[in-house]
Amino acid sequence: MSTTSAPPRRVGRAGISALGVLAVATGALESVVTPTLPLLQRELDMTPADGALLSIVLLITGALITPVAGKLGDRFGGRKILTRLMTVVAVGGLVSALAPSLPFLLLGQVLQGAMVGALPLSFILARKHLPAEESKVAIGVISGLFVGGGMVGTLAAGPVAEGLSRHWMFAIPTFVVIAATVAVSRLLPTDEPGQTDKTRLDWAGLLLLSGALVTLMLALSLAPEVASRPLALLGLLVLLGGLVIGWIAVERRAAAPMVDLRMLALPTMWRSCVLTFVICVGTSAAIYLVPQLLAVPTADYGFGASATEIGLLLLPGAVAAAVAGPVSGVGVRRLGPRAVVTIGIVLLVTGLIGVAMVHTEVWHIVVAKTLIAFASGLCVTALVTNVATSVAESDTGIASSLVLVTRVVGYAVGAQISGALLTVSTPSGSSVPAESAFVTGFVLAGIVSALAIIVTRTMKKEVTS
Repeated sequence: MSTTSAPPRRVGRAGISALGVLAVATGALESVVTPTLPLLQRELDMTPADGALLSIVLLITGALITPVAGKLGDRFGGRKILTRLMTVVAVGGLVSALAPSLPFLLLGQVLQGAMVGALPLSFILARKHLPAEESKVAIGVISGLFVGGGMVGTLAAGPVAEGLSRHWMFAIPTFVVIAATVAVSRLLPTDEPGQTDKTRLDWAGLLLLSGALVTLMLALSLAPEVASRPLALLGLLVLLGGLVIGWIAVERRAAAPMVDLRMLALPTMWRSCVLTFVICVGTSAAIYLVPQLLAVPTADYGFGASATEIGLLLLPGAVAAAVAGPVSGVGVRRLGPRAVVTIGIVLLVTGLIGVAMVHTEVWHIVVAKTLIAFASGLCVTALVTNVATSVAESDTGIASSLVLVTRVVGYAVGAQISGALLTVSTPSGSSVPAESAFVTGFVLAGIVSALAIIVTRTMKKEVTS
C-alpha cells in the first residue's frame, strides 16, 4: 500500500489577497513616523536627537528579525511564524497608539519592527502553495503592495494625526494588520515544516548584536550632552566595545552564525558592505533632515509645513525610490554594478550638496530629496544584486543578512549624527535649530557619500549577464 503523503493544499486568491492586505498595512504602519516626526517631537517634547532615535528603532528591529524569521519559517512553517510575528506587531502598534510618552513610543516601535519579517514569510507561503510561475507573480505583487502601503502611510499619516490625533495614525493600520492576520490564519493552509536545516539558531549572536546596536544609538543620542554627562557616555562606549568583542567571538564559533564574519574577507562582500554603509549614512541624513527643515516656521528660515504637507512633499521621493529598484536591475544587467553604483553616488552627492547650498524654495528641497531617494535606490539595489550573484547559492542568505545589518547601521549612524547636530545647534529656550546646522548636515553627508567613489574604483567592471 502506498504511503505517499497528499500534496499540500493550494492557496486561493482570497489567501493571496490576505497576504497583500497585510503587506499594505505593514508598509503603512512602518512609514507613518517620518512625515509626522516634527509633530511627534512637539507633542512629546523630544529633542532632535530623540527624534532621530525614534526614526530608526523600527529599522534596527527589522534588520535583526528578518533573517531569523526566514529561518524559523523554513523550519516550523511560514503561516505559524507569520501569525505569531504579526501578533507582536499588533501589540507594538497598540503600544505606539496608546503611548503617553517617548519611552512607550520607542517600545512600540521596537515591537513593530517585527513587521519586516513578514515579507520573507509571505514569500515562503507563496512558494509552497503556488506553482513556480504563479508564485513569482505573487511575490512581486506582495513586494509592490508593501511599497504601496508605505506611500499610503506617508500620505495619510499627516491628515490622520492632525484631523484626529497622533494615536490614530498608529491605531488604524494596526487594526488592519490584526484583521489581515486573522484572515491569513484562516484562509491559508498549514504548510509543513522544512526538514533541511536543523542547525541551532544563533540566539547568542542575535542578542549581542541587538545590544550593540542599541548601545551605539544611545551613545550617539547622548553625544550632544558629552560636556555635562561625560561618564555616562564613556560607560556606553565601554559597554559597546565589550558587546562588539563578545559578538565577534560568538559569531566566529557559531555553527550557523547570524552574520558570517569570514565572508567579509571576500572582496565583493567587504566592498559592498563599505559602500552600503557610506551610502546609507548620506541617505539617512536627508531622510531625517528634510522633514525637520520643512517644519521650521516661516518666521525663521523654514516653510512651516504641517504633517500633511510634509507627507505630500515626501511622496515624489517615495515614488522615485520605488522606481529606482527595477531601473537599477536593468542597469546592472546592461552596464554592470560598478557603473550603476557610480552613477548613483554622483546623483546622491549632487542632491545633498545641492540642497545644502540652495533651499530657499520648497521645490528646491523636493527635487533634491527625490534625486537622493532615486540615487539611493539605484545604489542599494545594485549592491544587493552584486552580492547575490557573486557568492555561492548556499551563502546568499548569510551574505544578504550581512549587507542588511550594514545598511541599518549606516541609516542609524546618519540619522543620529544629524539629530545630534540639530540638538547642539538649538539655542537655549528655542525649539528651532540654527540654519547652519542643516547646511552642515547636508554637506557632511555629501562628503561622506563622495568617499564611496574611492571604493567603487576597486569594483570589477563586468556586466552580470
